Parts: sequence; C-alpha cells; structure tokens
Amino acid sequence: MSLQLDWSNEQTKFEIPEQWIERLQELLKLAGEVEGMEDGEVTLTFTDNEQIHQLNREYRGIDRPTDVLSFAMQDDGTDELDIIFEVESEDELDPISGMLGDIVISVEKAKEQSEDYGHSLEREIGFLFVHGFLHLIGYDHQDEESEAEMTAKQEAVLQKAGLSR
Repeated sequence: MSLQLDWSNEQTKFEIPEQWIERLQELLKLAGEVEGMEDGEVTLTFTDNEQIHQLNREYRGIDRPTDVLSFAMQDDGTDELDIIFEVESEDELDPISGMLGDIVISVEKAKEQSEDYGHSLEREIGFLFVHGFLHLIGYDHQDEESEAEMTAKQEAVLQKAGLSR
C-alpha cells in the first residue's frame, strides 16, 4: 500500500483541473515522506463557502466559513464523535496504514486568500491540503511553538513540490 488520495468536487464555482489532483497526490507523498509515513488514505472534498460554513458551525461551533477543515479518523479528542468500524478481521483496518481522515477545502475561500496573498489558486489549494494533512496526523497550532513547527513543515513540503510563494 502507499499513501492514497480519494477526492470529490461538491462545488460548481471553480473547475478542478486534473493537474491539481496530480499535484495534491505529489504533496501527499512528499508530506508522508517528511513524516515517515508510507501508507494511509486521505479523502479530500472540494466545497464552497456555504457548505464549509455549515460544517464549521456544526463541528466547531464557529459561525462563519473557513478555508479548510480536517476530520482525523484516529483523533482521540474528547469533543469528537466516536467513529466505529465494523470489520470482518483485524487485518482489514490497521490504524497506522488505514484511513487517516477527511480534508474539506472551500475553493471559494481559497480563491479569496490566493488573491489576498498574491499567489496562485493552485498554490493556495496545495497549502491548505498540506495544512489539513498535518492536522490529520496530529499537528496543531494552538501556541506559537506548535504553529512555528507546523508552518515550517508546510513550507518545506510546498518548496519540495515547487509551490513556494
């Protein structure tokens, strides 16, 4: 097995070119290499501000659209819903190489931010994807130290992929 990306597009405002998906698969591989991860699955959903606003309100209690949300399958946070899998054998679901989780990106919000930061929408989508992936595997930015670590990891992966600012 290797790191796998499954994706869907639930918004109609922006086209998602195939080369973006190829780039996101490359980013997933690079981020996995940096973290010493070879196996796992990530599901990515492209959405709009309205849908991500609803998710942000429902799951985080924040009543506004955001750029990216991550839902980790291995999260043991007390505020998260328990996800129960029914498997026929223990070999079917290995917590280390199984489903890592879901990333939801508002393409509409990413477009706004790409214009604000003066870089391409592709670069912003890549940044948000790597950011979301790092959340899936346990990184956070609740304080200055953890934010600096997460930012450095994001930028290193994006630079390797040629998506620097």
